[in-house]
Amino acid sequence: MAKKKPVITNAMRLLRASKIPFEEIEYESPEVGADFGETVAELVGLPMEMSFKTLVARGDKNGIAVVCVPCDCEVDLKKLAKVTGDKKTELIHVKELLGLTGYIRGGVSPIGMKKLYPTYVNISAESLEKIAVSGGVCGVTLILSPQDLQKATKCVFADIIKE
Repeated sequence: MAKKKPVITNAMRLLRASKIPFEEIEYESPEVGADFGETVAELVGLPMEMSFKTLVARGDKNGIAVVCVPCDCEVDLKKLAKVTGDKKTELIHVKELLGLTGYIRGGVSPIGMKKLYPTYVNISAESLEKIAVSGGVCGVTLILSPQDLQKATKCVFADIIKE
């Protein structure tokens, strides 16, 4: 029987090229739906507060922004607008994801997008030793320190979740 070929994504290539340490977890991807991030966290055995989902938003003044929030939380678009310097922000339509980021729904990683967009990670990540983000495809999660994520994405930590 042939060995399964290891998955290598743009996010992994970028981290390796930058000599940023990370762990990867491969899993059998469930169907992508509303609670996808929570399902994946449970599937791979990670606490919800450590597992971050990546969303893409558009501001009325400053354009595209990447947002990472704990998978069991919701982004507060008003707080995000304040942080990005916009009057209003909204999440982009799923049809725009691939064209803007190079990733599909359920596999959007804040690392290795087509373009380095301004990235905002909820401030709760700063107090954690490690966080988990998508590896760039459904079925791969990357675990790294918040500081290493900041090195890779130039992200800003901010309070961007709904209370």
